[in-house]
Amino acid sequence: MQLPGRFPGGIHPPAHKERSTQQPIRQLPLPEALILPLRQHIGSLAVPCVAVGDHVLKGQCIATVNGRSGVPIHAPTSGRIDALFDHPVPHPSGLSEPCIRLVPDGRDCWTDCQGFEDYRSLTTFQLLERLHDAGIAGLGGAGFPTANKLRTGVESTIHTLILNGAECEPYISADDMLMRERAKAVADGADILAFITRPQRVLIAIEDDKPEAIAAMHAVCSERDIQVVTLPARYPSGGERQLIQLLTGREVPSGGRPADIGVICQNVATAAAVERAIRHGEPLISRIVTITGDRVANPGNVEVLLGTPFSHLLKHTGLSGQADRLICGGPLMGFTLPSTDIPVIKTSACLIAASEAELPTPPPARACIRCGYCADACPASLLPQQLFWFANAGEWDKAEAFNLFDCIECGACAYVCPSHIPLVQHYRHAKGEIRALRQEKTKADQARQRFEAHQERMQREQEEQEARRRARAEALAQRSTAAQIATDDKAAKAAAVRAAVERQQKRTATDEATVKRKQLANAEERLKELKSTLAEVDADSDPRRHTRLLDSIARQEARIASLRAAVESPSTDAERHD
Repeated sequence: MQLPGRFPGGIHPPAHKERSTQQPIRQLPLPEALILPLRQHIGSLAVPCVAVGDHVLKGQCIATVNGRSGVPIHAPTSGRIDALFDHPVPHPSGLSEPCIRLVPDGRDCWTDCQGFEDYRSLTTFQLLERLHDAGIAGLGGAGFPTANKLRTGVESTIHTLILNGAECEPYISADDMLMRERAKAVADGADILAFITRPQRVLIAIEDDKPEAIAAMHAVCSERDIQVVTLPARYPSGGERQLIQLLTGREVPSGGRPADIGVICQNVATAAAVERAIRHGEPLISRIVTITGDRVANPGNVEVLLGTPFSHLLKHTGLSGQADRLICGGPLMGFTLPSTDIPVIKTSACLIAASEAELPTPPPARACIRCGYCADACPASLLPQQLFWFANAGEWDKAEAFNLFDCIECGACAYVCPSHIPLVQHYRHAKGEIRALRQEKTKADQARQRFEAHQERMQREQEEQEARRRARAEALAQRSTAAQIATDDKAAKAAAVRAAVERQQKRTATDEATVKRKQLANAEERLKELKSTLAEVDADSDPRRHTRLLDSIARQEARIASLRAAVESPSTDAERHD
């Protein structure tokens, strides 16, 4: 395949790979203790799910993550959790981070692992979940969580899946030996990645200084829909953006992702780890590490458990004398280790125990002479000199405006600098400061948003309280009005009753007066009759009758007097009724 593109710059440093490729990949015995940092990749810290004193099995999850910003950590062997503590980790800063110390029991007993030979029966989501749960992160150096990277591809339209086997940095030969000895595992992993992302083509890129790896991959890919592409050996052709530019002729936009132009890149070692995770159910608990340098008596590639101290690697590969420089990673992108007690993590590809003659201590930096060599060597077409001045002056906004974050920290600029200026260190410092400022701004924005939300909540609660107060006042007023209406109704009803009673009393009084007038008339008529009869009766001849008539007349007169008084005063009886 003729390469459709090329990237600018690049250098041709001595490879120094032959000394570590003379023998097969070796296995090392278990160390006395494994130190497992809770952050072994780009992303958030994992959270321990075990306690000191717990016994764990090989492959058992011992630290989980919240969300998708990281991946879990698993026990590389069976044993006892000895401590949860802070310990120096492989990082240019040399700082400590939370770690788990595991003391192996020597039995190396696995937990239950469920693999799927027929992975095509699983959905894409299920495969991504299994890769996440297996703790798979990129083994090429950056350590980006693999499931997250693939998920961006699933959400986009991918036309090219690239497996990066370039391994362009000097000294490192871990991927080279992996492809030589485990080519089928790499190809099977490529098939799984292709099933997840559904690209139009799958490419495996290998530099032309690895003929054995190229032959091995051609042999296993000849009957698959996978194309092995040979690249000219030029550093840093293994950089993701540079490799995409070489193979597709397209450039990833500044600040963008490869998926934005329809490409996904994975390392060949990551593909092999994917195959182990899906087909065998094994989490990522080991990796191949290149041990090399003048001070190593038996250089080569060893498969070691994650968490193994570098001192254990040097012990079993034969450290000859005292290493003048101990570098984790390659000589261009790696960093010096402060001690050998630092453990292997998922992104640890190489350990160089070099002599002073092999990798001499850089001389003191001198003033920039503006030769322009750094700009010629930069594979990202940046202006390293300008970035250095901005970083050195603390002008972070200008450095960012000159695309500082497009720098892949390959070290090509520092390699060619005649003034021996440690340019990459300045860029890393500037990036760290900018990230810190971004975090502070984010925190300030979050604090402002929380304050505004608090003020809005207080205002809303005050308005709700005022609304409830008004509602209570209105309800009380309505109840008062209803009570007043009820009282008025009751008073009106009582007045009506009294009026009716008075009318009835008046009617009753009128009726009684009429009756009494009739009774008075009858009584007067009766009195006349009695007096008439009395006149006819002789008192001497009939004294008894005469006396009875006198008594009757007296009673009748008294009755008449009473009736006349009642008739003349009709209100008296009504008042008496009240």
